[in-house]
Amino acid sequence: MNTPILAPAERVLTITRVFDAPRELVWKAWTNQEYAKHWWGPRHHPSTHVEIDARVGGAWRIRLTGVETGRELWHGGVFREVVAPERLVFTFKWDEEGERGEENIVTITFAEEGGKTRMTFQQSPFVSLEERDGHTEGWTSAFGRLDDALVALKGRA
Repeated sequence: MNTPILAPAERVLTITRVFDAPRELVWKAWTNQEYAKHWWGPRHHPSTHVEIDARVGGAWRIRLTGVETGRELWHGGVFREVVAPERLVFTFKWDEEGERGEENIVTITFAEEGGKTRMTFQQSPFVSLEERDGHTEGWTSAFGRLDDALVALKGRA
């Protein structure tokens, strides 16, 4: 099987989203495991186990469980940068062989916009368009769940 060589821009997933919540709350949703368990994972594979040690060198590990199949998907990484509440950088790797087992880097910035938060999410490098597009679908669904969770979490922050 010949895998096409991707251009540098094709190897990067970028998602920008504005959340109707203060930046500190969106930050907590990413860095506090009690908050993250409410939204991490797409709707069809929500998180069922969340460990987050959000400090430079700290690890994160999450299990997603398929709603219909019960299939467990484990993934994790290590935090490389933690600049509250502005920037997170961490490694990301599935506990799988092959392309899905390749480590990549996630960089997220959080900007305050009049009581809302503009989140810019980047993940790279991807080996194939299929893997990048699968992550696009998964993260987009998860960020929809994050939107819902932020409404509920506003009263708890």
